[in-house]
Parts: sequence; structure tokens; C-alpha cells
Amino acid sequence: MNLINVVAAIIIKDNLYFIAQRNKKKHLGLKWEFPGGKVDINESNKEALQREIKEELNIIIDVKKKIAKKKYKDEKINIILHYYICHIKNGNIRLNEHENSKWLKKENLSKYDFVKGDKTILPLL
Repeated sequence: MNLINVVAAIIIKDNLYFIAQRNKKKHLGLKWEFPGGKVDINESNKEALQREIKEELNIIIDVKKKIAKKKYKDEKINIILHYYICHIKNGNIRLNEHENSKWLKKENLSKYDFVKGDKTILPLL
């Protein structure tokens, strides 16, 4: 199983964190996550993150700083997740792939059922 680079956006606005609920038809469906996706060949992590967030949420983001890198593997995927703090530059969020979304205070994030990789970075926020 090939190791795939994946980027995730930790979008912060007014001290609230954006989380999205995965599509019920996808792997790990209905779990919560920081949105993002696969890095394509010849694409930087920043470019991939901006493209994925535009596709998934219909917004333009400003990618600030990388805060973590985590490996995750299960029976279906083998990935390295790169987490970036981001801010909304332009647009209003529209969910194109996710079931639901929320803006939460940091202390409320742990109450949600996150995908494993994302759950491990909550203490770093």
C-alpha cells in the first residue's frame, strides 16, 4: 500500500475551530475531521490544501503554519497527514462533500468523534 501525503486545514476564526463531518459513503464516514485531502504529483502541500478546501468548502484560505505531521494506517489507507493552521481569505463556506460542519471552541473539540489522525493533534491546538 503506497504511502500518500494528505493535507488538513485547521481553520480558525474568532477563536473558533472549523470541523466537518465526513460523507457517510466514504471511508470513516460520519466521523469528524479537519478538512483537506490528497496532495497531487507536482503540487506543494500549500497548493493542495488551497485546492482541496476550494473544492470541498468553496472558500479561499490563507495557509499559515504547519503544526504537525502524523502517520496513519488502517486496512484501507496508508497516509502521512500534514496539519496547517489556516484562515479564511475569501468566500462563504458551502459544504460540497461533507454531511455537516461546526465552529467550536477548542475545549469542545474533544466531545466529537474524530477520525484517528485528527484526534491525536487536538492537544497541539
